[in-house]
Amino acid sequence: MFDYCLIMAGGSGTRLWPASNSKNPKQFLPITKGNKDTFFSQSLERALKIIDKKSGKVIVITGKTHIQHILDACLSLNPEDKKRLLLIPEPEAKNTAPAIACAIAYSRKTGSQNGSMLVITSDHIIKPITLFRKNAKTAWHFALQDHLVMLGIRPNRPETGYGYIKTGKKFNKDVYVIESFKEKPNLETARKLIASNIYFWNSGMFAFKYDFVMEEYLKHADKVIMPFEQLSPPGEEAYKKHKGIKILENWEGLESAYRQTENISFDIAITEKCTNAVMIQAEFDWIDVGDWDEYARLLSNNKIGKKFISDDVYSSGTCEECFIDSDIPVGIAGIDNLIVVIRSGKDGSPPAALIVKKGETQKVRDIVEKIKQSGRKEIL
Repeated sequence: MFDYCLIMAGGSGTRLWPASNSKNPKQFLPITKGNKDTFFSQSLERALKIIDKKSGKVIVITGKTHIQHILDACLSLNPEDKKRLLLIPEPEAKNTAPAIACAIAYSRKTGSQNGSMLVITSDHIIKPITLFRKNAKTAWHFALQDHLVMLGIRPNRPETGYGYIKTGKKFNKDVYVIESFKEKPNLETARKLIASNIYFWNSGMFAFKYDFVMEEYLKHADKVIMPFEQLSPPGEEAYKKHKGIKILENWEGLESAYRQTENISFDIAITEKCTNAVMIQAEFDWIDVGDWDEYARLLSNNKIGKKFISDDVYSSGTCEECFIDSDIPVGIAGIDNLIVVIRSGKDGSPPAALIVKKGETQKVRDIVEKIKQSGRKEIL
């Protein structure tokens, strides 16, 4: 199938603060409490299922401080899968359009000039993998026909935290022409979008051929792609290996390219301007886990019979519908419908606590912004 799969594993981890933070973003959190299976490890499993069995490769682009997390997740891979993997540490965070441009430039300079790529996220839950692979194969076919392909999710509620895709005519049962995009609407608008039955959530996953998307970059975002196109192919000295996993540690000129490129998302730079884009309606289940309400439900569902996700909680009274996730002992009494998250800092992360009413966890973003404004970025 695809020549390359790109996993975007950057991000600062603010939506699930303080369990996630700049040192340990959301993609490296466990999907189930006490389990080593993380959002990222499941993404890696999906990536290896949709690349060409003989020559396909997986690129992971992440921050330099997150490389150890990636390595930890990859050590259990078999030797053949390790050979298919490349880690590219970003010199600085510059959003998704530069990350994708970097991966395209690398792929063109070291492999096929006109290969195919699927870009996937590292912090979503997708199942079953069989349906994901089926939809990815459809995306591959349309990408080979010179389309920018997106995977869209049929919305099941009015969601203000996601972008929406407006669809037009159908190519076939589950493939639509994309007419336009709507970024993170208010609640009233989100209700109208769902009622229209032609809007889908934007999953943030894309498929394309290199030459097609290169033309789109040159037309709409040449300042993003050109710094990477001007790089020479990396020599052998640019790589290092860690237990069979290759890391592109010293690609000459990469830091300069990141300094020169624009800080912009792929959606804004490319997809919203592309006139030959299609959307495949996902058949798989998709959960973004974009706030503590969602993550609390996920963790609680995996602890049948447990009142709190933490074991060292001492309560008096009913304490109805409370979710407690703490790495130190906690005592509670007379509270209802609260989410309490406490991190002591004993694992090296910054110590912090969050107390929020259920249904209000989208406001964690506001809290994080106020922390930034206060100059206390060291706790994020």
